[in-house]
Amino acid sequence: MLDRLSSIIATAVLALGSGLITIFPFLPDSIASRPEQLMVIIGFAGQGLFAMRFIIQWLTSEKHARSVIPLAFWYFSIGGGAVLLLYALWRKDPVIICGQGLGLFIYLRNLYLIKRSSADQTE
Repeated sequence: MLDRLSSIIATAVLALGSGLITIFPFLPDSIASRPEQLMVIIGFAGQGLFAMRFIIQWLTSEKHARSVIPLAFWYFSIGGGAVLLLYALWRKDPVIICGQGLGLFIYLRNLYLIKRSSADQTE
């Protein structure tokens, strides 16, 4: 199953690469034939999203002069976790798949609890 998921992701990335070349003809043709080139960029983008959650949390905490976890922290966690999970599935890396999969569940659960708590307070 992991091989199949990785293959699907690689095919989608090759199609994305072809589309990017159509839009931006100055890009190298190899991004439409070598999925690893775009996947490394996608992996770094996921890592960037994941890092942004800490920057946002730090800036918000500095603003309030106490430790605060803003809602954006959870959205960046989900975005970064989802992109990194996609990268891990493509790489067929069970360690990262398990870590990001569990993390995504926790981030989504926290958002659910926050939304439910907000709904309870408005009633």
